[in-house]
Amino acid sequence: MPAAGFVAPGGVEFEARITPYVIITCIMAASGGLMFGYDIGISGGVTSMNDFLEKFFPVVYRKKNEIQDNNTYCKYDNQGLQLFTSSLYLAGLIATFFASYTTRVWGRKPTMLIAGILFLIGVVLNAVAQDLAMLIIGRIMLGCGVGFANQAVPLFLSEIAPTRIRGGLNILFQLNITIGILFANLVNYGTEKITPWGWRLSLGLAAIPALLLTVGSIFIVETPNSLIERGLLEEGRVVLRKIRGTDNVDPEFNELVEASRIAASVKHPFRNLLKRRNRPQLIITMCLQFFQQFTGINAIMFYAPVLFQTLGFKNDASLYSSVITGAVNVVSTLVSIYSVDKVGRRVLLLEAGVQIFVSQVIIGILLATGLKEDEDISKGMAIVIVLMVCTFVSAFAWSWGPLAWLIPSETFPLETRSAGQSVTVCVNLFFTFVIAQAFLSMLCHFKYGIFLFFAGLVLIMSTFVLFLLPETKNVPIEEMTEKVWRQHWLWKKYVTDSDLIDDEDGDAYANQETGKDNVKAYHNSQL
Repeated sequence: MPAAGFVAPGGVEFEARITPYVIITCIMAASGGLMFGYDIGISGGVTSMNDFLEKFFPVVYRKKNEIQDNNTYCKYDNQGLQLFTSSLYLAGLIATFFASYTTRVWGRKPTMLIAGILFLIGVVLNAVAQDLAMLIIGRIMLGCGVGFANQAVPLFLSEIAPTRIRGGLNILFQLNITIGILFANLVNYGTEKITPWGWRLSLGLAAIPALLLTVGSIFIVETPNSLIERGLLEEGRVVLRKIRGTDNVDPEFNELVEASRIAASVKHPFRNLLKRRNRPQLIITMCLQFFQQFTGINAIMFYAPVLFQTLGFKNDASLYSSVITGAVNVVSTLVSIYSVDKVGRRVLLLEAGVQIFVSQVIIGILLATGLKEDEDISKGMAIVIVLMVCTFVSAFAWSWGPLAWLIPSETFPLETRSAGQSVTVCVNLFFTFVIAQAFLSMLCHFKYGIFLFFAGLVLIMSTFVLFLLPETKNVPIEEMTEKVWRQHWLWKKYVTDSDLIDDEDGDAYANQETGKDNVKAYHNSQL
């Protein structure tokens, strides 16, 4: 493939080929998303299986079978059952702080290896669980694996990819999440009739994506950014040549060295995140994670079979419907990979906001006017609901799903990148935990209004995107401050030159412009 590049400040072009090696490496690393996705998809199916409920949640099992009408919204309302799903995300939230340390000090590659091993331990405990305590401990280990993977994989993908296809390659992580969800839905559909151990097979097959990440992390290279950040300059140069497919890497290498020098001068990256100059990235990151979860997507993905059963679908129909939505999720994520670096992040988010809002309002109105407490759902209404859920899922899959991970991973400067990714994962998993723990209770109390509740939040998040989220497509990671934040009508107030030297870490920033001038001078001397 012919060489190409992006233009850095001063007119210097960073040459980069799209090599098969980079594509294969990114695919292997992105398998961490399979773990996350499989768990999201598997929990809903397992928690609707009678054998699983009878063994671990007999109260829910009795309630489910004593209530004859399928439309009762409260049949699955049980805090213990919700804890089975949500405990993983609470564990992941805590684990991400440790993952930040390993990502920064040991590198992205070892952190992914740790993630795979922790997830495998959790899989074994879940598959052979004899009581609720063992089941929850297994879920906690799974959560630790998810926390480490979600910390390292997006960073790895953003740093290894050439700038012009960074968005598409980063979304491989989200694509694998959707494939994991679909795989889990298919597994649940097949194991639901295997009595009494079908649920064990569903939980045990999570070992497949965990093994892919574990083995893959052994063979992939470390990112040049991480090697240079840890002082391994020559190794970083060698890897940069390998992944860019060219020997002409000096301009990009020198920029990475300068960014690393600045990062090394920052003694407290987490505290540094709170400084005025880093406020735009921090606010946007936290809002994106909150909004992603409160689109209502995980209410669908965690509990798709449970939700469809609650709405009146029979067992087979509910699992079949969740398989359909999982397939739509995968195909729609491919749309994002193709379009994100062409039309940009903002366009995808704004279009999806309209689509999600309309689909949720329609679902809410249908359930409010057409669902009777003493009747099964009609076939026509069931088809419309599934279509609207698919419309919702498709919009999420090419917008809020991948972009809430992509945008934070490409906007933080190197000196706060690991800490910033920790905040991203932490906030995301916190609100994932909130939704997982609360959704069945919200469904019980809000009934059809749950969809109208999420629709209202979609209006708020679309307004946020319209006014406060800048476009980041085709902008080199190390140039975000100059090309994005200093050009935005609001955020430019926080990254003025005077704000770059306001604390004990400020000496690094005071020399930042001088350092960039030195790099540019070196570049010019090579022309």
